[in-house]
Amino acid sequence: MTSDLTTAPIPQLVRRLAIPAGTGFFFNTMFNVVDTWYGGQLSTSALAAMSLSFPVFFLILAIGSGVSNSATTLIGNALGRKNSDEAGHYLLQSLSFTLIHALLLTGAGLLLAPRIFMIMGARGEYLAHALSYMNVIFSGTVFFLLNYLMNAILNSQGNTIAYRNFLCGGFVLNLILDPWFMYGWLGVPPLGLGGIALATVAIQCGGMFYLFSQLVKSGSIPPFRAVDLLPRRHYFQELFKQGFPSTMNMMTVSLGIFIITWYVGRFGEQAVAAYGIGTRIEQIALLPMMGLNIAALALTAQNFGAEQFDRIRETLRVSLRYGLLLAVIGTCAALLFSRQLMGFFSTDPAVIAAGSGFLAIEAYVLPAYVFLYVCISIMQGIKRPLFGLVIGLFRQIAGPVCVFHLCTVMLGLGLSGIWWGIFAITWLAAGVVILYVTRTLAILEKDQIRL
Repeated sequence: MTSDLTTAPIPQLVRRLAIPAGTGFFFNTMFNVVDTWYGGQLSTSALAAMSLSFPVFFLILAIGSGVSNSATTLIGNALGRKNSDEAGHYLLQSLSFTLIHALLLTGAGLLLAPRIFMIMGARGEYLAHALSYMNVIFSGTVFFLLNYLMNAILNSQGNTIAYRNFLCGGFVLNLILDPWFMYGWLGVPPLGLGGIALATVAIQCGGMFYLFSQLVKSGSIPPFRAVDLLPRRHYFQELFKQGFPSTMNMMTVSLGIFIITWYVGRFGEQAVAAYGIGTRIEQIALLPMMGLNIAALALTAQNFGAEQFDRIRETLRVSLRYGLLLAVIGTCAALLFSRQLMGFFSTDPAVIAAGSGFLAIEAYVLPAYVFLYVCISIMQGIKRPLFGLVIGLFRQIAGPVCVFHLCTVMLGLGLSGIWWGIFAITWLAAGVVILYVTRTLAILEKDQIRL
């Protein structure tokens, strides 16, 4: 396993890693956009059920994030130290680590999903739609998590192209499979919202075989025996130590979406549907920036292992410069075309009005996300994952619980109070992270000079 992440110019490496990753994220979000569009063709209730399912779906994404970030960090650190044997051990142990988590999550998800949706206020057809979607998704958890892991292994070596190819191909397949499974055709009965979920799982399964073939082709998987896959305490401890805070940080996102959805739900199903559509559009605006997170983590992990802290600081500076430029473009697009974008997903005037109000405020939050995502990736790469968790707890849970009630009830801002609350909390968190990360890197550089 070789890489030039510790030697080549940082701007060149950021572009080389971020552009394929960002392209992949674009097609991944467009994949979700297609799902959302077809869900809207069924009914407003089905569309709201997909929005309601998102925080539950985030449980899978949270575990996947933990697996991915821990593998990228630990394998990348080992590669930065030129220790290929250690990198190989972490690769094999992370495979066992992932499979165990996939089995546990599948069982827990299928068992607890009905109760979770009922707590969130789903009943009758609304509940049935949500369960028909998430039960299929939970059944395919192993494919999601293994794809996260294999992508992490490739990222740690500076390869972001393979996952991009999978996501691009998955988008094209989804255009075919969504209507096929949803409406029924060629012997497949009409499955409704469950058909959209089945299409997603089928594509993840195919992607697993493709990514595995890329790992074999690149020589990333070292020769091993079955006994090498048995859990080993040291490696599992390190994977857990790096992955658990990242997973919990993503879990705070899930809880945060749950909290926002609960507050938004007080204004009706149309408001929930509008929020779901608005977040999809926001994801599209953030897509060009998301590749920077992958680049920042991979570069930081290897250069931290090589103790080249000046290159980590340059990675931060270059990533933020590119990210803020892209954020300004996204802000302008969201402000100019908010109603047209909402109208693409729904013809309900109440949904369009509520979603346009969301985008009019959320557009100004996009630059704050750049600071948050890049800085947290840098901290993950230098093996300080708890920082992201602390920020996540504030941004997703403590802040919303305090601010949303103040804005919606005490100040009487109604639904827009939730949007303004998100604005205030996100920008405050962004200010904190950039100050803290800058200070942390300065301390690392001073300690290196003393040694």
